[in-house]
Amino acid sequence: MEIIKFPDVDGVEIHINHNPSPPPPVAEHAKRRVCYYYDSSIGNFYYGQGHVMKPSRIKMAHHLILNYGLYRHMYIYRPFPADYDDLVKFHTDDYITFLKQAQPENLKTLNKQMVKFNVGEDCPVFDGLYEFCQLSSGGSLAAAVKLNKQKTDIAINWMGGLHHAKKAEASGFCYSNDIVLGILELLKYHQRVLYVDIDVHHGDGVEEAFYTTDRVMTVSFHKHGDFFPGTGDITDIGVGRGHFYAVNVPLKDGITDESYKSIFEPVMTKVMETFQPSAVVLQCGADSLNGDRLGSFNLTLFGHGNCVTFFRRYNVPLMMLGGGGYTARNVARCWTYETSLAVDVPVSNKLPHNDFFEYFSPTFTLHIDPSNAQNDNPPEMLDRLKEAVYENLREMPAAPSVQMQPTGPDVINLEELEQARLDNANPDERLGDEITDNMIVHGSDLYDTDKDGDDRRNEQSFKPPENPTSQQDRDGDTEMVDLERPVQN
Repeated sequence: MEIIKFPDVDGVEIHINHNPSPPPPVAEHAKRRVCYYYDSSIGNFYYGQGHVMKPSRIKMAHHLILNYGLYRHMYIYRPFPADYDDLVKFHTDDYITFLKQAQPENLKTLNKQMVKFNVGEDCPVFDGLYEFCQLSSGGSLAAAVKLNKQKTDIAINWMGGLHHAKKAEASGFCYSNDIVLGILELLKYHQRVLYVDIDVHHGDGVEEAFYTTDRVMTVSFHKHGDFFPGTGDITDIGVGRGHFYAVNVPLKDGITDESYKSIFEPVMTKVMETFQPSAVVLQCGADSLNGDRLGSFNLTLFGHGNCVTFFRRYNVPLMMLGGGGYTARNVARCWTYETSLAVDVPVSNKLPHNDFFEYFSPTFTLHIDPSNAQNDNPPEMLDRLKEAVYENLREMPAAPSVQMQPTGPDVINLEELEQARLDNANPDERLGDEITDNMIVHGSDLYDTDKDGDDRRNEQSFKPPENPTSQQDRDGDTEMVDLERPVQN
């Protein structure tokens, strides 16, 4: 394994281990390990009366995920909040200092800074703003470290995906860019990282951060024209070493599942073949769904979720993030469905009862129907977009490599955290597999379970009793307790 240095992102020296290029999609031979990051306080933040951004949508999604039982198929973690030093790895010191100081009570003393940092109507100052940034960014940083250490195959952080935030200003309801921070962490170990954005809005903040590098390719499928943020034209393809490493697919109103798939899959297949990323970050903004308060696409959960299925077919570490989405009930539906795709567990269309059940009336179903809106994306237009993207990809040089150098420290020390969890574990509760799988067992020990040190078993315990008694007598001295992994509600 080669160890490689990259010094090009904002002057930060980044060290990575070279991984081989991703293989083509193949049939799944082993169940994917999925990690899910959530903090119960995320749903308590409130942008203000009448604001379309509702952090409570993440809590709604979490309750659906719990009540569908999907938590049984993944490891659930509460991430450590990102601290000041983590946030300034991308953002400027004075901007993060402002976010830390800003409170609704002291706005009058910060008027000049609010203008400077674009904080105001769209991006208001609300109670707990800095803590909100810490949680969303902390989840993406933790997910990146978990992927880097090969402790998981898919990492999910629905609290993240805030793709509009810039280096020194807020934008589009976003304050800290957790995506950029997560990608910077991935670049310590991965030679090339692919970022894909399926939000209805262009992923301008992430594209801008990596516009001059060939280590990160950004691909955005979005509505373009008289629409926020107004960037992301087909001709925006990067500059300098990043020339051809920004891909934009500008779409129009009313695009359907079929039309979206007809351009998404061919373009992304070509990108995977050409760029050969060793990690993928997928921003799953749900405002591209039909019925969104701000978006005007006509996608259903099937069309949106097909993007998750597409990348799951590749044996490449995958980070799935949240993003936009302003019809809260549909956001919850979307991210629940895509969590089920990540763990590969089908879920019923009939919603289970949960704390937000009445929000899903009158259908009380998981899936939504498309509308009869006109599709302004004819096949001829989509074909032209595909050809333009293909032409740019043909001009792209071979997948880049970089100079070798020792790997830098991780933002989170997983070994220390796992040891702390073991030291603080309740002796009366069964340890989770994520702890016991890493425990070293002496080979001379004998066990009556399948987790033997050297596969030896006490054969006597597997023999049937010579004088069978009643089921009640056999089971009278043994009580089986099913201990579920603790889940943060």
